[in-house]
Amino acid sequence: MTRELWQESATALAAMIRDGSTSSREVVQSHLDRIESVNGSINAVVEVRASEVLGEADAADAHQRSGGELGSLHGVPFTIKTNLDVAGYATSEGCEALKDLMATADSPTVERMRGAGAVALARTNMPDLGLRMNTESSLYGITHNPWKRGRTVGGSSGGEAAAIASGMSPIGLGNDIGGSLRNPAYACGIASIKPSRGRVPQGNPSAVDEMAFNSQVMAVEGVMARHVGDVRVGLEALMGSYHRDPQSVDVPLRGPQRVKRVALVPTPSGGETDPNVAEGVRIAGRALQDAGYEVEEIEPPMLFEVYLGWAELMTTSMALIAPELEAVMGEGGRRFLELTAVEFPAPTQASIEQMNQSRYRVARAWREFMTRYPLVVGPTWTQAPYEHGFDIRDRESAFQAVEMIRFVLPANLLGLPAACVATGVANGLPTGAQIIGDMYREDLCLDAAEAIERSVGVLTPIDPRN
Repeated sequence: MTRELWQESATALAAMIRDGSTSSREVVQSHLDRIESVNGSINAVVEVRASEVLGEADAADAHQRSGGELGSLHGVPFTIKTNLDVAGYATSEGCEALKDLMATADSPTVERMRGAGAVALARTNMPDLGLRMNTESSLYGITHNPWKRGRTVGGSSGGEAAAIASGMSPIGLGNDIGGSLRNPAYACGIASIKPSRGRVPQGNPSAVDEMAFNSQVMAVEGVMARHVGDVRVGLEALMGSYHRDPQSVDVPLRGPQRVKRVALVPTPSGGETDPNVAEGVRIAGRALQDAGYEVEEIEPPMLFEVYLGWAELMTTSMALIAPELEAVMGEGGRRFLELTAVEFPAPTQASIEQMNQSRYRVARAWREFMTRYPLVVGPTWTQAPYEHGFDIRDRESAFQAVEMIRFVLPANLLGLPAACVATGVANGLPTGAQIIGDMYREDLCLDAAEAIERSVGVLTPIDPRN
């Protein structure tokens, strides 16, 4: 059976465009047709750049025919979360109140994808300001999980993950301060990388204020795709220092050889873990053993302190901008923040110093642990993707939703890289594993994720299911 172009990986499409066996226009048109066919049932894509992207594709094809130098993703379409600046489009961040906030220049990651030759296909949905684990936008509505309608795609890069999983895009851009690149990858059965702090530049040109401290410490930009190999190519296109981001660094992707030893954490402390989720992690562990890794079930240190540190840092920073949040967020986003509000004492100079010392103490403990276990493999969410509305039903369910993301928080608090990969399907929904590495060792995370992918296979693209 002949494969459609929208079913191919980003790197396969780049190779086909490079050798002339297809054109960028044909690839783009295939994805535009796929969006037309399936987006109505899941609402992942919220803005389509149909005429613009076809023009960019024609320019890419002319460049290919001229014999010019081609980037790693030349002519390949990509999609973009709506909190990333795209020149000529609103950076709405999913909010009705921000629908007219027009960007005049591209964000660094959009700029770099274009620099690798990729063409900008469409924008994807997200919850208001990215402050919810369910993709429901006051501007664009709910995104449905392509595996099971009525279930969440996660958040906040949920539209991106759903678009990729359903074949509307081969590769795309999102960001992550509390799992937002990893939560949707897990929920939709695709792959992603949350890079180390500073690996990939960030900062929208349209931003009015400087980046808040919690974002300086914990937020990153990253890439999502169906194949781990595409995630690697995308990361290589994005990474490196950038003139507008003082935290961005030039560090080679490949580091020194490390012992192939994994700490496997199927049921992280701090809450319940669904048996199917735990089995998905053990599937990853068995795949890594077969690939020559030494795998031991052991938990990293100070997990409770990690959870507390992330919550305190987020809450302290968000308390300072609470009036601005209230002014722009839609009803669902406001309710989620109200239900999950945690009362920390008002910050003082001493409490802020204590918070930062605690974070440093945890980071030191993890660094020591990772000298013996260079990779930590566990769940992304500890439960299956929930039904829409569960996270804002009441205070108990809201905190259950927060509890299930607990194992994504170490990578944010400590600035560590973490890759996601699918491990199978249980009860009609994907399972997966998260691979956390030491600072700037995305290469080890992606190597392990590829070993798991070779064993399990690639689950997507799929047709949306009811």
